[in-house]
Amino acid sequence: MSAILESELQPAWDDPVHDTQSTFRTVLKALSEPGLIQTIAADVQCPAPMFAATAALCLTLADFETAVWLDRGADNVALVTYLRFHCGCRLVGAMDDAAFAVITDARQLDAEYALEKFAQGTMEYPDRSTAVFVQVPGLDDGPTRYLSGPGIADRHAVNVSGLPGNFDAIWQQNVAGFPMGVDLVFCHGSRILGLPRTTAIAS
Repeated sequence: MSAILESELQPAWDDPVHDTQSTFRTVLKALSEPGLIQTIAADVQCPAPMFAATAALCLTLADFETAVWLDRGADNVALVTYLRFHCGCRLVGAMDDAAFAVITDARQLDAEYALEKFAQGTMEYPDRSTAVFVQVPGLDDGPTRYLSGPGIADRHAVNVSGLPGNFDAIWQQNVAGFPMGVDLVFCHGSRILGLPRTTAIAS
């Protein structure tokens, strides 16, 4: 552990209180205004393959009471050490045990990392579902999809890239279980785009 801390552990926030508050406001805005790209202003260093935005979400939302699940791409020694040190979070192996999850390979959303494998919440406690942070190659260079629902005046076009070809069907299944289901936050670099379970999507 000492070797990891000396050679691989990177610092997190420059100003923890300000940066955490700023990031929290940004992710709330992303989820309350689905489809609008938001930029996390805080400067975050983190191990690969985690993006700065993904790290900022973990640093802001995860703590010692929080269960976090990492996909195979994120489950490396440097990143595990980083999260345990800076967040104190509990890393779990079961997808449905996680309050937050990190997916670095969005193509696996239709297979190994299918959304229904995460905690869906219950009718009484829909908030007990997993929030999934999905890293993607880009937020504005993919095929056009249109979002509608709360927080969207009419409909809003998004162009997230790197998603599986059947993502629309995957999302429709997630939305159909409302109020249960998962919320997604797409991450690329320092930018995020929210897709809560209240939002409908069409090509």
